[in-house]
Amino acid sequence: MTFNEPVTCRDGYRVSVQASRGHYCEPRYSDEPLAYREVELGYPSAPDPLLEGWAEDESRPTETVYPYVPVHLVRELLANHGGVESGTVPYGVYEDASGQLLLQLLR
Repeated sequence: MTFNEPVTCRDGYRVSVQASRGHYCEPRYSDEPLAYREVELGYPSAPDPLLEGWAEDESRPTETVYPYVPVHLVRELLANHGGVESGTVPYGVYEDASGQLLLQLLR
């Protein structure tokens, strides 16, 4: 199982973005470099309204995972926090449906 380094955004917001056979993601059946449609977020540095309703434990928004979050929401979340300063994300988060790199998410 592969783990990505947690993402730090330009405004300091941090979140783990994971996808593999052992994570809450879609597709989930392979460790091959697939374009994921849904990924698992975890342990954000601060609550974010965009993630309301996705937390496994709503009472502890910075100490829980967020299963099966659609990639388009993850893109919006990262963009709202100024884009990615460092860290890694699963294949498909930076690319749109045609495989084009979404440069606005990068530093």
